[in-house]
Amino acid sequence: MINPNSKTALVVEGGAMRGIFAAGVLDQFIEKEFNPFHSVIGVSAGAVNASAYLSKQKERNLKMFTDYSLRPEYISWKKFLRGGHLMDLDWSWDITTRELPIDLDVLFANNPDFEIGVTLNSDGRSVFIKPNAESLSHVMKASCTVPLFYRNFLKIDNQIVSDGGVSAPIPIQRAVEKGATKIMVIRSRPNSYRMKKGIESKLASFLFRKHPGLVKALLNRPDNYNSSIDFIQNPPENFQIIDICPPENFKTKRFTQDYQTLIKDYELGLEMGQNAIEKWSLL
Repeated sequence: MINPNSKTALVVEGGAMRGIFAAGVLDQFIEKEFNPFHSVIGVSAGAVNASAYLSKQKERNLKMFTDYSLRPEYISWKKFLRGGHLMDLDWSWDITTRELPIDLDVLFANNPDFEIGVTLNSDGRSVFIKPNAESLSHVMKASCTVPLFYRNFLKIDNQIVSDGGVSAPIPIQRAVEKGATKIMVIRSRPNSYRMKKGIESKLASFLFRKHPGLVKALLNRPDNYNSSIDFIQNPPENFQIIDICPPENFKTKRFTQDYQTLIKDYELGLEMGQNAIEKWSLL
């Protein structure tokens, strides 16, 4: 059983449209009023999912992924090839802030220990920010600014930042730094997945030459990701970690826009959410 004096944490990975799985897991948590966590940490889409979880807005992000994110204004290869955004966060943030807002009163009612990760473009470090009601939207958006696919950079505290999932793709080490020994991790890829260098890594030195820290973080991202999985799967003796992954038949990819695929993978999340609650109770 969990020692009531032990610190607990929830870590939520990003992954763009793959976040539909975490949306399902966390909606199950909301439904069952399950929140035993002292700290909640999210990066990129994981930060958006964590926000809706803490604000107890069941199906808020289901609508975001299966409605707003499927509209042509959001993901457009045609715009991207013409020099625009592939993922238009400006449009997405504007419309969802107006039509699908996070319930700030509920989220911040009990001053939760909620942190969102971003990457500093200057040196590639992860920085974890505890947002307030005024800063939440901007910090979430900053954490979602996927390099290359969103062409702008945002600033926080006068520092240029990028997607939090670049420097800390699975921010479990932040949970450890905060003293948590009982940790639940919600991932966006099946258990067998290991990260290899992708297009961002290969093009980073050229595309982001004015942002040396971002280049460094992109080049190190696969190693950081894989070492985080190693820690999750082989934790030190005094740690208990529940790793919630999509099953191997999970079909959603970073830019998936097929409604039926997203719904099925959301339902997988609901199912795995119930499994996660049961596993946690057995710790």
